[in-house]
Amino acid sequence: MKALILAGGYATRLRPLSCTRPKLLFPIAGRPMLEWIIENLAKEGVDEIILAVNYMADLLRKHFKSRFNGIRIRYSIDPTPLGTGGPIKQAQGLLGGKGTFLAMNGDILSEAPIKSMLKAHRETGAIVTIALHKVEDPSRFGVAKMANRKRIEAFIEKPRKSDARSSWINAGIYIMEPRVFNYIDAGRKVSVEREVFPILAKREKLYGFKYYGPWFDIGKFEDYMNANHKFLARISGRTPMVGNGTKVRRSTQLIPPVVINRKVEIGDDCVIGPYVAIDDHVEIERGSRIARSILFQESKIGELSSIDSSIVGEHVVTGRNVKLRGGTIVSDYVSVRDNITLGPRVIICPYKEVDQSILKPMSVK
Repeated sequence: MKALILAGGYATRLRPLSCTRPKLLFPIAGRPMLEWIIENLAKEGVDEIILAVNYMADLLRKHFKSRFNGIRIRYSIDPTPLGTGGPIKQAQGLLGGKGTFLAMNGDILSEAPIKSMLKAHRETGAIVTIALHKVEDPSRFGVAKMANRKRIEAFIEKPRKSDARSSWINAGIYIMEPRVFNYIDAGRKVSVEREVFPILAKREKLYGFKYYGPWFDIGKFEDYMNANHKFLARISGRTPMVGNGTKVRRSTQLIPPVVINRKVEIGDDCVIGPYVAIDDHVEIERGSRIARSILFQESKIGELSSIDSSIVGEHVVTGRNVKLRGGTIVSDYVSVRDNITLGPRVIICPYKEVDQSILKPMSVK
């Protein structure tokens, strides 16, 4: 089975970190998000993935090349952002005109049972079957209005919580028949949610599959941090995970869940964890304390520093006794001088030098 991953967006809500990398390369518990997606798709019988890409496609191609984890990877380049429907039409030649295929939004992490979903899809005769997931607050999503237990009658886009008729939302995972191409115009921006699905619903060819497992929409930094916490708890709940070539001094304490990737150096008397993910080639000097945070690769944290509930980008260098607090984001290639405190909710854009403390929420551009 082929899977089309829609990954052509700019990830504007994840700026400034998405200014220098596509969302699918954001690390989740020490691995790029797309690696987790591919791993689950492989388990579900997918043997070929097509990435519908536009923004920073070269970085994805460099990392994943033409094969990863036993799955063939091909690339459908959208000349301009084409919404959710345009990339499906654009990839028609790669998807072929005969076989049922899977399509999914590239900002979704889940363990959706694709085989079971495919079986249900074939039993109904649907053109499109949509995975539905139950959430506490459906007001951020499209809520499915069901005609019966399986058939979708309509979507109510981002209703007020009090007006939502159910908590089952569009989970961004679709089983599609090639006939769906007939409903999408070529060469223009198309929203399947607003233009294609309503037509299929009227023709009783749109069905839902209720999925109860883990599901994360990596749309905002809060969602991104929450996904990291959940994955860290699953893979390192009681035991720290330490990669090859990493050096941790004996006087340093690792509090799980914590994942430390390859060739990291951590000095004496540090406390790392809980809920910490550290990417490759990071250096953390003595006496530093890091909790509930993500450190991208090749960053360097000066001695006696403290990082809590924050994200540190690639090639960031902090001085001595630096404090990052409560939702602070330090983007790639930023330098932070000694004795600086940042936070809560301070955002530093790439290639900046920070020489004074910032104690109120703001963005430094």
